[in-house]
Amino acid sequence: MQPATGNTVFSGGAESVEVVGQSAYGRGRAASMVHRGAAAGKPGPGTGGAGNESGVEAQQPATAEEENVEELKQSLKQQVFEITAKVEEMERQVSEVARLRTTLRKTKALSNKASVNVKDRDKDKAGSNKKHQQLEASRRDAARTKRMAELMRQLGTVLRQITQHRWAWPFMEPVDVQGLGLHDYCDIIKKPMDLGTIRDKMDAKDGAGYKHIQEICDDIRLVFSNAMAYNQSGSDVHVMAKTLSEKFEEKWKTVLEPKLQEEEAKRKQEEREANTKDAAAMQAAEEAAAEKFVGDVARQLEELNKQLEELKQKATPKCRVMSIEEKRQLGHSLGRLPADNLQRVIQIIAQKNPGFNASADEVEVDIDAQEPATLWRLHRYVQRCHPHENSVEA
Repeated sequence: MQPATGNTVFSGGAESVEVVGQSAYGRGRAASMVHRGAAAGKPGPGTGGAGNESGVEAQQPATAEEENVEELKQSLKQQVFEITAKVEEMERQVSEVARLRTTLRKTKALSNKASVNVKDRDKDKAGSNKKHQQLEASRRDAARTKRMAELMRQLGTVLRQITQHRWAWPFMEPVDVQGLGLHDYCDIIKKPMDLGTIRDKMDAKDGAGYKHIQEICDDIRLVFSNAMAYNQSGSDVHVMAKTLSEKFEEKWKTVLEPKLQEEEAKRKQEEREANTKDAAAMQAAEEAAAEKFVGDVARQLEELNKQLEELKQKATPKCRVMSIEEKRQLGHSLGRLPADNLQRVIQIIAQKNPGFNASADEVEVDIDAQEPATLWRLHRYVQRCHPHENSVEA
């Protein structure tokens, strides 16, 4: 029966499929009802004869072209799976780096504004950071050496005052053990010292001199403690040593020790600042490395996503949209199919429509709602069932 201007129904079985689409002339919706079950007087699907898609498709094996298409689909599916796995792994790595960066910020937070400024400044290249750190260390060392030289100069002034005292002459040169017959001197005094040796060592320019003011102080004290240890209390040398020792300690406590304590406090402060800067530089370097890694992974992800999209495009062939006339002809051709071929029609439609109820007694199919790929598959199936009809290219 041919389509009329309204709806056209092809009836004859207990079960049927209604194919709905646009009419060729825009007069509402044209429909054709085709059987899915057995036609009157014909065996149904699974009962022998030409049932269960026996028609033309059941009699014709898959062509080489179809086999190639299936192989291509499987290959593309495998490539999509592999790239998707790579994308997931790289996304996991990005999440791990983000977690590590958050941990770094929490555990290595800087305690003052200066350290934050250093952190921002140290986000340059690693070579520049290292050079900057070395330069700052050299400046600190130079400033410390200058301050220490000033302290030594002041100590030299104190030593000169001591050596100019009228009672200093016994302590200006090493003790003449042999000349004075002091045979037990080396047994009592384990480390001899005198003011002349101290002065010469302070003036040494070959690197053999004192490195710290505390070393000079210790040797000066050793001179007087040796003299008081070897000579009896109340003897001239013991009294002279005790007197000069008291004068030195007075100068030390009032002039030198406060400045030495100040220098020590400054040195510790500089070390703390240097450690803070080093920690900030290290954190900046770690964050820069993490950012570089994240950037690299992001670029790789972008490339993989492009490849994935290309594969998806290949795996989903693009078909041109059917015209209204082509849809009308397709609906007409589906209506002319034998009931035995309708099961395959339902299968083709259901593949792209997960919510399609293919098991209902009466199924309505809206041709306009189907994807172009589905319509062209139906078209090719109809062509195989009716090979003498005009073929249209997708």
